[in-house]
Amino acid sequence: MRLNLTWKPPKVFYGWWVVAACFFIALYVGGVIFYGFTAIFEPLADEFDWSYAQISFAASLRGLEIGLLAPLLGVLVDRWGPRRLIFVGTIITSLGLIVLGRTTSLGMFYGAFILVAIGMSTSSSTVLMSAVANWFRRRISIATGIMICGYGFGGLLVPVIVRLTDMHGWRTAMGILAMAMIAICMPLSLLVRHKPGQYGYLPDGEVSGAALADKGCVPAQTLEVDVTAKQALRSSAFWHIALALTCQSMTLSAVITHVMPYLSSIGIARATSSLVASAIPLASIGGRLGFGWLGDKLDRTRVTAGAFALLSLGLLFFACASTGAAWLLVPFFVLFGIGYGGNNTLRASLIRGFFGIGNFGTIHGFMIAIMMLGNITGPLLAGHVFDNWGSYKSIWFVFAGLAVGALLMVATTPHQHSQN
Repeated sequence: MRLNLTWKPPKVFYGWWVVAACFFIALYVGGVIFYGFTAIFEPLADEFDWSYAQISFAASLRGLEIGLLAPLLGVLVDRWGPRRLIFVGTIITSLGLIVLGRTTSLGMFYGAFILVAIGMSTSSSTVLMSAVANWFRRRISIATGIMICGYGFGGLLVPVIVRLTDMHGWRTAMGILAMAMIAICMPLSLLVRHKPGQYGYLPDGEVSGAALADKGCVPAQTLEVDVTAKQALRSSAFWHIALALTCQSMTLSAVITHVMPYLSSIGIARATSSLVASAIPLASIGGRLGFGWLGDKLDRTRVTAGAFALLSLGLLFFACASTGAAWLLVPFFVLFGIGYGGNNTLRASLIRGFFGIGNFGTIHGFMIAIMMLGNITGPLLAGHVFDNWGSYKSIWFVFAGLAVGALLMVATTPHQHSQN
């Protein structure tokens, strides 16, 4: 008797499980390491009497380490896959947080941040975007948008970190956050898979020819550009995109690092400033999803230029805020958050559209390395301005101008390799 067995694909494409795992990893790492640093900025200054520029240098070190490691991580994620990198990085980041909680000197403080940065780099956008980009082609913008919404939801952790710091002290808070990272991120790393071809799939959930052969079907063929890392680095399109995003990284790192000190300097209460710090990444969720959807429908360079316009306008509201005009903070975090959230989503689809998927991790890694220059200089420049002039306002106007320059840069990106 012959059994009639019918092959059925899984109801949920595994790529969406990769998106979900990367979403929650991004939520925790982004909330604790990136957005949460502003919560311990003032406690550090009060305890050690360090200048704002000295404390800001830790954020610059974080950007330096991540930037320097990005090309290497891009190569490793293309060759080894993301799972092992995230797993090991979770351990290193947790160790860095523990050392940070035991800081007794400025040198030890910087050393702890170097450890944190090394570990965090394995859960940075280079690794997580590469993991998601491998599983999607037609729906890459929305899939990436959903994944990096994790970074946006990480803003919910800022009030939690402020509360932990105020109740137990910043040292104990770092220990709690380190243990929580092991418990949350380590199991999630085991869900991440490298490429769909290794499991019999094509991007977006189509089944590979091997699986369809038994059913007498032929899978649809896709045509996609395949640019090497060397070719990408020689193209003007790469440099247009990289320099525009470097302007954004300079602005974003400065705002995220200094938002609570800035608001305190203009008379905004710490509890309120923590809510604003949390609202920025939360507002970015709208940009990540909305611009992700638009990026799959319209020309991505024009959509990215629109995101830079929102970023610049938001900074103008930020610079004009005061105790008597605190309402300006609302249009600031809405416009600024949506603008940078949209650009973070579109970065993956721009790279894949211009250069293909074969060397995505490597090309993305080199782009992050260039963006490192912005991550390093942004917080330092803002801290230096405040230390010398006692006000942040002028630097926000400068950054608004940089965002306009980035808009022009990305709007004039050559389209010779573009594939929409």
